[in-house]
Amino acid sequence: MSDTAAILEISPFDDLLGLALREAEGDSIAGVVEIRPELTQPIGMVHGGVYAAIAEGLASLATNRRVARRGAIALGQSNACTFLRPISAGQIHALARPCHRGISTWVWDVEMSDDAGRICAVCRVTIAVRERGAR
Repeated sequence: MSDTAAILEISPFDDLLGLALREAEGDSIAGVVEIRPELTQPIGMVHGGVYAAIAEGLASLATNRRVARRGAIALGQSNACTFLRPISAGQIHALARPCHRGISTWVWDVEMSDDAGRICAVCRVTIAVRERGAR
């Protein structure tokens, strides 16, 4: 598999997390994660880092799918999450939508909800876009 093909798919970390891609319209990307004990805090609620990882995974993948066409790569630059409602069972449903698509940065808003459709976390993720090989 080429380097370009590898960045257009789920990363090994996202696979470990259990992130599965779902269809989304336009530039949006959706995913779902099945909640399991390894993803929870000792009190049984999903760990906040799981939401951050889902958000960055979706935003990075979706940005890479676009910028790889011009030989660039996408890397996480910042990630800010607000937790609104805990989830302890079922699935986390995530939908990432781009709100800025620039030459050197893309910004994504990611909403995560529970099985009942209630928003549980919102994240804003900034993705740096760099030419392959640039430091």
